[in-house]
Amino acid sequence: MASVTYDHVWKKFGDVIALNDLSIQVADKEFLVLVGPSGCGKTTALRCLAGLEEVTEGDVLIGDQVVNDVAPKDRDIAMVFQSYALYPHMSVFDNMAFGLKLRKVPKDEIKTKVEEAAKILGIEQLLDRKPRELSGGQRQRVAVGRAIVREPKVFLFDEPLSNLDAKLRVQTRAQISKLHKRLQTTFIYVTHDQTEAMTMATRIAVLNKGVLQQLDTPQQLYDLPANLFVAGFIGSPAMNFFDGKLVKEGDDMFVDLTSFKVRVPKERQDVYEYLAGQEVIFGIRPEDIHNPEFAPPSIIAESVECKVDVTELMGNEIFLYLMHGEHNFVARVDPRTRVTMGEDIKVVFNMANFHIFDPKANPDNPVAVR
Repeated sequence: MASVTYDHVWKKFGDVIALNDLSIQVADKEFLVLVGPSGCGKTTALRCLAGLEEVTEGDVLIGDQVVNDVAPKDRDIAMVFQSYALYPHMSVFDNMAFGLKLRKVPKDEIKTKVEEAAKILGIEQLLDRKPRELSGGQRQRVAVGRAIVREPKVFLFDEPLSNLDAKLRVQTRAQISKLHKRLQTTFIYVTHDQTEAMTMATRIAVLNKGVLQQLDTPQQLYDLPANLFVAGFIGSPAMNFFDGKLVKEGDDMFVDLTSFKVRVPKERQDVYEYLAGQEVIFGIRPEDIHNPEFAPPSIIAESVECKVDVTELMGNEIFLYLMHGEHNFVARVDPRTRVTMGEDIKVVFNMANFHIFDPKANPDNPVAVR
């Protein structure tokens, strides 16, 4: 088992900067997920660790060893790709055993390791089949099994669930989480799906344009995003954002959103005192906008009148797409809510859980103020 370190790693493709001074320390046995939109550098970071890309500057370490100049086959890692990359003419057993055969591992040991890995993944009955006889989920488990038998120091997963349907993705991500717990090995997992990241990770590294935005536990990223990008990326539906201004009126402070105002709780006013009179971005998650009839009694409620644009019944909840003046926003409300499109309704914002971002601190990616 081993830790992994990215020490001020840069990766450039000509004039394009894929990784911009990336520094991450992954603890031994940790499950780290690299998440971000397409082109953010997450796969490049994984490939630099695997040795499939050379770093432009900085060091990549596995354990205490700098591996910049170590051949991929000597890094003691195993990688599971988005495409299953199985040999179509070989059986499942031979696909899983292929890497061990190349290393001249004794046949008895190969048989034992393949059968053990197949048992862990629940594919013992498939060992004699060819890949074409398997479902997508079964093929992905074979690809994972091929990595397991090598018993590497580090497992790398590059969007391994992208080719699976929604139900299989849920099942397979649960299997990968159980696999991590059972193997007690370092896992580094790349995905663009923040739901996968939130449900599987010990910690999440959020990347955008090659820059690390925030590295923290899933709950901390959700509760305390460092900036506007992280706040908008983590959570589904995404956080609502409103351009506004912090204003003082006597002893009270409000966020003036042009067409309506919401009062800042007294206990949080001191934090924002220095921003009074300035332009800010107000953020609130859909789950913190409630139908007053079913709102939890403990919330700090600020009423907002709005019009229903679209409703989406999800069974256990309803998404309301709402309009007020120039503002469009989403509420995630109790399924007992009965509203129709075009109806004027009142909702309440839970002002215990709002966010303020300061555009002056960074116009390109406003910083959260706490």
